[in-house]
Amino acid sequence: MSGEAIIWHNPRCSKSRRTLDLLREEGVEPTVRLYLSDAPDEREIRSVLAALGLDDPRALMRTCEPVYREEGLDEVSDPDALVDAMARHPILIERPVVIARGRAVIGRPPEAVLALLRAQ
Repeated sequence: MSGEAIIWHNPRCSKSRRTLDLLREEGVEPTVRLYLSDAPDEREIRSVLAALGLDDPRALMRTCEPVYREEGLDEVSDPDALVDAMARHPILIERPVVIARGRAVIGRPPEAVLALLRAQ
């Protein structure tokens, strides 16, 4: 499955590092996207939300980040505004995200990626 999986990765995050290790242990060499420096655009974020099966963008957000409070996002109900905020501030995107076979999973816990890898 080399190159068929993509991980939105933050090497400073232990969960993200463990998820990448787990993928490799399973024989998957994913495309590693350092999403903090190579931020996904709004279209990509919407695509991942759909692949995750999520209607609420907030489910993909790190609401504990200072920028979440600074931007007043707890008061925002417009899904488009939340997606825009993640595109402008990729630190708001929960990590890691693994995308494969038209589906996606958040690697929290890292073992969550196993179901994605083993799905037919």
